[in-house]
Amino acid sequence: MKAAQLREQSAEELQRMLSDLEDQLFKLRFQKSTGQIENPVKIREVRRDIARVLTVLNERRNEESAG
Repeated sequence: MKAAQLREQSAEELQRMLSDLEDQLFKLRFQKSTGQIENPVKIREVRRDIARVLTVLNERRNEESAG
C-alpha cells in the first residue's frame, strides 16, 4: 500500500481501513503467541500500513488546523 493511494481516499475510508488493520494485527499477534503464524513478516507489513494510514490522517488534521 502506497501513501499516494491513501491520500486519494476519504477520511471515513481511512478510519475503516485503520480499524481493519488493527484487527488484523491483533489476530497476527495472537497467532504468533500460539505458534501458528505462517508468515511472521506480515506483522511488520501491517504495522507499517497502520503507520502510513495514521500519517495521512495526521497530515489532513494539520492542514485543517493550519488552513
